[in-house]
Amino acid sequence: MTADNNSQQGDLYSYDSFAQQRKPSDTKFLWWCAGAHQPLLKQHPSEQTKYSGLGGVLLATFVLAALSGGYALYTVFGNWWMAIGFGLLWGLIIFNFDRFLVSTMRKYGVSKRKQLWMVLPRIALALLIGLTIARPLEMKIFDKEINTQMAENLHKKILVNDSLLKLENAALNQQTTDERSRLSNRKLAIEDTLHQMQQSYLAEADGTGGSGQRGIENITILKQDAYNKAVQQYNPELLALVTGIAKQDSILSTAQTTLEEKRKLFETTAAANMGFLERNKALSDLGQKESSVWWACFLVAALIIVIETGPIVAKLIMPVGPYDVALAKEELMQMAASENEMRKDKEVNFEKKKYFIPNNGR
Repeated sequence: MTADNNSQQGDLYSYDSFAQQRKPSDTKFLWWCAGAHQPLLKQHPSEQTKYSGLGGVLLATFVLAALSGGYALYTVFGNWWMAIGFGLLWGLIIFNFDRFLVSTMRKYGVSKRKQLWMVLPRIALALLIGLTIARPLEMKIFDKEINTQMAENLHKKILVNDSLLKLENAALNQQTTDERSRLSNRKLAIEDTLHQMQQSYLAEADGTGGSGQRGIENITILKQDAYNKAVQQYNPELLALVTGIAKQDSILSTAQTTLEEKRKLFETTAAANMGFLERNKALSDLGQKESSVWWACFLVAALIIVIETGPIVAKLIMPVGPYDVALAKEELMQMAASENEMRKDKEVNFEKKKYFIPNNGR
């Protein structure tokens, strides 16, 4: 009968058998993530679950930061390898910073009020980090809507640029037309002057001029010479005026073509430079137009902030346990041992000085 009972007890799991099957090594990584003193934590099984959970939250912040940083860099450069590398680096930076904040917080021997004052700046930093992480993730969540809004914003930019180009083209056309009119008027004035001088000496030659005599007389010769000199004098200016008028005509004829080239160049450049800032602006525009988008972004940001501040808040609200007492004891003992060593060194130096000073005095 006793043997049967023993066999039945052997078939059942006891508390000791559960304790033996539990492998603390499985959670050592999470303890390390939480910044725990692992040799001390192993001595307090009741505390191990708390620090495993704390390490898991810190690991979650690393994953979120890596995804956020990688996506943000990908939107700028469009290179997956660079995005993955930067995402891992950014995640490690945030993880190391959070781990430092959590591991330096002490529970035992510190009042709640002092703990709160110590935590406030750390929570502020966690809020900043949370907002930094949240924005790229929000942009990824609303990727399709952002693309639509970016197309609308690009269309608005093109319309504004078109209006500016039209104003610039109108001003150029007006300036070119005015300059052409000035050159044409000057050319017509010179041609009219030369024509009048030519008609004057021809009238003298055919007898219809002021002398009333037909034939080439002295006055006819004088007027003809004056005309020839005027032609020689005005010929360079007339050539320059003709060239100037042709140039203004060329500007007027190519103004519309130049306008279209500038328009296409701006459209191509604007479409090619739709990066992170443009996506961020598109998301802000969506939030202003649609309250649902604003609330969704707010909730996503709040969730990321809660996750980011989770390790610090969790460490703050965690009750003081035997691990905290043991950690404080070990730190205090180390500090006391260091102070004793320093005190002994001072006493030895003092004895040496006390021994040598009288001999020097003799």
